[in-house]
Amino acid sequence: MGHSFIKEEMARTDAVFGGEHSAHYYFRDFWRADTGMLAAMHVLAALGEQSRPLSELTAAYSRYAASGEINSTVADAPAKMAEVRDAFEEQDGVTVDELDGLTVELPDGAWFNLRASNTEPLLRLNVEAPDEARMTDVRNRVLEMVRA
Repeated sequence: MGHSFIKEEMARTDAVFGGEHSAHYYFRDFWRADTGMLAAMHVLAALGEQSRPLSELTAAYSRYAASGEINSTVADAPAKMAEVRDAFEEQDGVTVDELDGLTVELPDGAWFNLRASNTEPLLRLNVEAPDEARMTDVRNRVLEMVRA
């Protein structure tokens, strides 16, 4: 879904800002266009208003360990996504959502999103968890299925 979904949802909800893990940033006041430059300018403006370093400013927002986007080439994306969904959806406390690919929320606060690329034969995986060890665990489990 990517940017077209985000722009549509921003218009529907009149959102001021939208973003993706893949470093695409959309601002209502910039016609909802993808603009990393405007995002960078906002960061610079925030830095100019105080004396703390950026790492200190962002620490409060980095509550989870994140994998970043991991791409895997696959022959049959829908089949792989179904396999991953089937492996997780029957577990107690697991929430599955298929609004934008496959998003699985685990009871311990870890979650992942697996979605097909619109332009390449890839599945894109993003994982977040309360700590690095759990993120690595979830990432490796999902990648093992995707890349098998």
